[in-house]
Amino acid sequence: MPASRTRPAVLAAALALAAAGLTACGDGGTGGRADVLAAFYPMAFLASRVGGPDVAVSTLTRPGAEPHDLELTPKQIGHVKKARLTVYVKGLQPAVDDAVRHQAGRRALDAAALVPLLPAPEGKGTDPHLWLDPSRMAVLATAVGERLARADPAHAPAYRDRAKTLAGQLTALDTAFRTGLRRCARTTIVTAHAAFGYLAARYGLRQVPVAGVDPAAEPSPRRLADLAALVRATGATTVFTETLASPKVAAALARAAGARTAVLDPLEGIRRGSDDDYLSVMRSNLTVLRSALGCP
Repeated sequence: MPASRTRPAVLAAALALAAAGLTACGDGGTGGRADVLAAFYPMAFLASRVGGPDVAVSTLTRPGAEPHDLELTPKQIGHVKKARLTVYVKGLQPAVDDAVRHQAGRRALDAAALVPLLPAPEGKGTDPHLWLDPSRMAVLATAVGERLARADPAHAPAYRDRAKTLAGQLTALDTAFRTGLRRCARTTIVTAHAAFGYLAARYGLRQVPVAGVDPAAEPSPRRLADLAALVRATGATTVFTETLASPKVAAALARAAGARTAVLDPLEGIRRGSDDDYLSVMRSNLTVLRSALGCP
């Protein structure tokens, strides 16, 4: 999506949607801080960076876990009911969608309702991996700040200031990607699963996924053979594996196609104990992409 379409029209729409239901936010809090619940890592990153010391952020998906097949415990479902705000991406985690629908009421913020979505690679529904476009994340940062500011007026200036700072950092990251991927020898990225549609669309790349949106779905032998032929035909030198999913299928494809492997992180989670965050992982992704695509 061109930057001119991301702001200001998309931002205005996001703020309007984020404002809806603010008066319904409950009184959930921890030690004087607003209790905010995030479905998985990218939403926790936004909530933590925007909320700062004024919120207590918990994440439904544990560190290092693959989020697509998350099942919630009764305790977690109760947390959804009590939290001041739950931030999630509708369509990514069915268990979270169900808990929000039955427990959160209007005390939830659906990131998928705040930015334009791409169609799913399989042709059904939409692609939920919106956080891999930093320009969309910048819109979400501003929307989260506005939602928290109106829900917790005592700390409104701090929420808005932190949201502005984070949105600026995400916009700078977007600029780095656009500049770094502008003139590359290759534009095809072969990925373990179809997580990188937003990144590809934003920066003029073509994504060829080994699996669909769900990384646990293994391709058929015919699909694997077809992919190997495609990799060879496009001149792609790299098949990208992931941090939270098994690399076995992608590695087999790389061997069949005479390519190497490298890790391209879909940022669905951060391993426990890691010092990385969304910004540092995305910068690492840019470095890996530039090397694989032959960018000057």
